[in-house]
Amino acid sequence: MMRGMGMTNIRSIAKLAGVSVSTVSRVLNQHPYVKEEKRRKVLEAVEQLNYIKNANAVHLSKGKTYSIGVVLPYLNLPYFGEILQGIAGEALKHGYHLQLFQTNYDKGAELDAFHRLQMKEVDGLILTSRSNSLDVLTPFMENANVVFCENVYGHSCKKIYIDHYQGIRNGLEHLYSKGHSRIGLCLHRMFGTNSEERIRGYYDSSEAAGNPVREEWIFNDCYHLEDGRDVVKAWEQLKEKPSALIVTSDQVSAGMVTEAGKRGIRIPGDLAILSFDNHPIADALNITSFEVPIRKVGEESFKLFLENTDPRPVILETKLFERGTV
Repeated sequence: MMRGMGMTNIRSIAKLAGVSVSTVSRVLNQHPYVKEEKRRKVLEAVEQLNYIKNANAVHLSKGKTYSIGVVLPYLNLPYFGEILQGIAGEALKHGYHLQLFQTNYDKGAELDAFHRLQMKEVDGLILTSRSNSLDVLTPFMENANVVFCENVYGHSCKKIYIDHYQGIRNGLEHLYSKGHSRIGLCLHRMFGTNSEERIRGYYDSSEAAGNPVREEWIFNDCYHLEDGRDVVKAWEQLKEKPSALIVTSDQVSAGMVTEAGKRGIRIPGDLAILSFDNHPIADALNITSFEVPIRKVGEESFKLFLENTDPRPVILETKLFERGTV
């Protein structure tokens, strides 16, 4: 970077130093096999141009960093861990390495990833989940390779997503078939495209079936086992209780099942639990769960990143595994 003069590329340094682009690249990479005189000329040119080496400098001659940024809110949740494994596997096959941007849903941390993209420190970004509005992110996306793991309405962009709307509706239909009409919903958060799709599916299906919905039957900020335990405690205090809960995380469902057992609450006799993800913990605790192809989301998102065609959506479906909690 030339202060006050925009981006300086390797060719500018090579021209001033009177050497080849490859020689500049070797000097910047601290390659040992460069004649001392040429090394000195390159370093003098760098100083004269007031050049600041960044992570992109060593790749300017190729135009690629072979690095992709993955934006995710948390590393310790199985959902995002599975997506990351899918991305990492494909990246390894194609010679890319990952830069992880853990945001904790902090908007500033998320924007930092986009600034890194603008600085060409990465060749693209995969957003597993986001906190900023599209209006905020759109200016950063011009001519940029960005893949969303959600249904981005009204924007022509690369996107892969689970049909969460239909998934929730399918879950409710299954519970209706088992005789349930008072059904609650337990999810990660109330905002965000995927959560909003789940909530919309919940309300649309309940309204179409003529079934009641109570505000106190919707639980959010549920991510971990402990959150599931808290949901059961809150459910027990309700004057009018739902007979079933749709839970969007097997980790939370596992906490609910274990807490219910401690309190003598019969599952599914007193409370039915229909979960999502179908992680091994669901099988271990005999939890009825919809399989969400999370790892495939990661794999396909990387494949979308590699594509140079017009942006296209990839939509994945869920599959029910019936066990003992419904």
